[in-house]
Amino acid sequence: MFRLDNFLDELCAAAESQQAVRETVARAVSDRAAVLREIGEPTMGQIQTLYRSDRLTVLNVIWAPKMTIFPHNHTVWAVIGIYGGREDNIFWRRLPETESHRVEAAGAKSLSDGDTVALGYDIIHSVTNPIARCTGAIHVYGGDFFNTHRKEWDPETLEERPCDVERLVRLFEEENQRWSAPP
Repeated sequence: MFRLDNFLDELCAAAESQQAVRETVARAVSDRAAVLREIGEPTMGQIQTLYRSDRLTVLNVIWAPKMTIFPHNHTVWAVIGIYGGREDNIFWRRLPETESHRVEAAGAKSLSDGDTVALGYDIIHSVTNPIARCTGAIHVYGGDFFNTHRKEWDPETLEERPCDVERLVRLFEEENQRWSAPP
């Protein structure tokens, strides 16, 4: 049975191995009901920090309905496990330097209840919640997610820019307002 404290202890013990972290997250999200009992039903878009250190960051990321986030990188490896809903990822690759600092789509992967994926430190991806309810996902990063020099790409021009955490927080707030506004 999933217990948040035990889960975080297991992740800390496995922090040196992305594969071991992936297996731990996969076990956890395989029992959606237990995760929901501990973490709660996703009701609004947010990024909730469950654990943070120099070696590991564990987030409960809740995507608002129909929410999309621009292409971005993490500069650390990541493991994503879905415990409710769906997360569609588009993977991007950098264009050659002669084409400026832009990216182009290179692949995609849909994740649903119980799915887990491992991402390398150099992966660039964007995320969409394509369904009309919140999606809950546990995101584990092999470092301090909030203290890395990440990049993001403008969703319209696909031009590279420094990652702006305040812009990210505003995006979640805007999506919550859009979702809760009367039609």
